[in-house]
Amino acid sequence: MRRMLRDLDWLLLAATLLLVVFGIVALASATVSLGGPWSYIKTRLFHLAIALAAMVAVVLVDYRRLAGAYRFLYVGNLALLLAVLVIGVTRLGAQRWIPLGPFGGFQPSELAKIVLIITLARYLSAQKPPSTLPGLVPSLLHVGIPMFLIVRQPDLGTAMVLGAILLGMLFLAGVRLNLLAGLGGLALMGAPFLWSFLHDYQRRRLLVFLDPGIDPLGAGYALNQAKIAVGSGQVWGKGLFAGTQNLLRFIPEQHTDFIFTVIGEELGFLGGALLLLLFLLWIWRALHIANTAGDRLGMLVAGGIVALVVFHVFVNIGMTVGLMPITGIPLPFISYGGSSLLATGVATGLLLNIGMRRRKILF
Repeated sequence: MRRMLRDLDWLLLAATLLLVVFGIVALASATVSLGGPWSYIKTRLFHLAIALAAMVAVVLVDYRRLAGAYRFLYVGNLALLLAVLVIGVTRLGAQRWIPLGPFGGFQPSELAKIVLIITLARYLSAQKPPSTLPGLVPSLLHVGIPMFLIVRQPDLGTAMVLGAILLGMLFLAGVRLNLLAGLGGLALMGAPFLWSFLHDYQRRRLLVFLDPGIDPLGAGYALNQAKIAVGSGQVWGKGLFAGTQNLLRFIPEQHTDFIFTVIGEELGFLGGALLLLLFLLWIWRALHIANTAGDRLGMLVAGGIVALVVFHVFVNIGMTVGLMPITGIPLPFISYGGSSLLATGVATGLLLNIGMRRRKILF
């Protein structure tokens, strides 16, 4: 136990806890105009307790043993994603949640990201890096099957996350850049085909991203209001619980996907910069764990988690300032949502697990 505590990455753990606290403060302010923050905070603390329990449980089990159950994890993941399409409830036009009665709902696509990181790392660590495009087919199928089920929900944002994880892990596995570029080229060639399968609201979001003025009161409304909120915060912000865009509820989903707008408006540039510094600290420690992992499997799992979090942060914050199209991708540790917090808790547990087991631990 002493060796475990000695090798625990305390900086990563501290960054995680600070991000969670930051998120609770932002949530309290974001929900003032939604009937009062207390009920949201109580639910958030309940979700946090589950996420912390999951993190501790993951830390205690050697990550190699977890990866050894890759068949069970992969099949179980597909079963949950299929269950969503059969018994899932629909909210905001998407069928993504399995109902859990008084506990709300569970979103399997959030946990699917972590499962795919583990199972893909297990496959790639046991193989030589593919040297041809056909050699990438097993990895593409590995990610493509759950990606297809997620697109059917529909959840294009999470499908994009899985694509980012795949590219990041293939790069870390040693796949040549020209092969990855060829893979990206094939994806671009397939974009017109994908366009025909997008729902109308997804097409409008992409068009509004290119020209926010074409539908300022419809598909472009959230983007325009988010940019106003972040810009009006200037350097110091308007102060907690004092954001006009927030209090007047001009921003849809301000406590979930658009919570960074509340931070930008009320805490200003300095508050947003502080949040980014916390994320950079978390990512730096995660990269350190990947770089010093005891084996190839640990490096790939940690690297996949870095790709996951970096993509989430970049897309979520980017969409609030007009750099990315609007998606349903939450801000890790910050956005309201139990499934997302559970997934990030498990991801953090895996990182701590890998970092602790650079040397052999005897229980």
